Amino acid sequence: MIKRGRRLRTSAAIRDMVRETTLNSKDFIYPIFVVEGENIKNQISSLEGNYHFSIDRLHEVIKEVQEANIAGVLLFGIPKHKDECGSESYNDNGIVQQAIREIKKIDKELLVITDVCMCEYTSHGHCGIIHGEDVDNDETLEYLAKISVSHAKAGADIIAPSDMMDGRIEAIRNALDNNGFKNISIMSYSAKYCSAFYGPFRDAANSTPQFGDRKTYQMDPANRMEAIRETQMDIEEGADFIMVKPALSYLDIIRDIKENFNMPLVAYNVSGEYAMVKAAGKLGFIDEEKVMMETLTSIKRAGADIIITYHALEAAKLLKR
Repeated sequence: MIKRGRRLRTSAAIRDMVRETTLNSKDFIYPIFVVEGENIKNQISSLEGNYHFSIDRLHEVIKEVQEANIAGVLLFGIPKHKDECGSESYNDNGIVQQAIREIKKIDKELLVITDVCMCEYTSHGHCGIIHGEDVDNDETLEYLAKISVSHAKAGADIIAPSDMMDGRIEAIRNALDNNGFKNISIMSYSAKYCSAFYGPFRDAANSTPQFGDRKTYQMDPANRMEAIRETQMDIEEGADFIMVKPALSYLDIIRDIKENFNMPLVAYNVSGEYAMVKAAGKLGFIDEEKVMMETLTSIKRAGADIIITYHALEAAKLLKR
């Protein structure tokens, strides 16, 4: 007797009924890049469809996020002033701090997540304090804690450290708790790989290192078990969410993390992954919308509960159809 799996594919109604993985707009977090100045909405050349926004024009993108019913936004700030210690990152009137307050004025219920790192703010482009050509891990922790508290004071709902310094989650958790922010969550970039897929982001955030690379603190793309160890450490230090970044070349890591830890799992569908889909679609090599949705479905199927993606607005609109 032939076993007929095709019986469950005979119509759209049956396929919908037995579908194992479904996307929802609430699965998505949308990254937003905020810059100093006025009346700025400039398309990022390497991230078609994404923009640099000044504070006075944030309401435009927040309206789109609201209409798309997306879970929340992830803020990145690009300051005019940069120095060795990234002092604008913990300035209580810095660009991200202003953006948090502005978004909360527009919609106090919208989830605001802030990236905590120093690369956009340092003159050397590295993610911490430099001595010689080495990032000083432990000294950097003090600055990450200051940045986190500053974001929390401004009204951030979730702090998302992306620096990959050892011990950062514990340092940030202690700083938040000691300053009266016990209920602020930490979304840790737990398994963040030293990936070539970040190119367009570095253009968008003006955060390319001025020397060397980030291989001494971001993970080797060849390593799998290391991701388990890094995630375990972050959980033990107090992370509330764990993350894998990038997503598409690391679907196996997403599945590993999902199977090993009962925690909310985030995957970052990064700039290079987005840009490749956009470029291939523009050239007519692929059906851009279908590939976008297949990509996002694969990330969720692998085990992600939440997806940070530059596709968020487009994908949410498609899901409404």
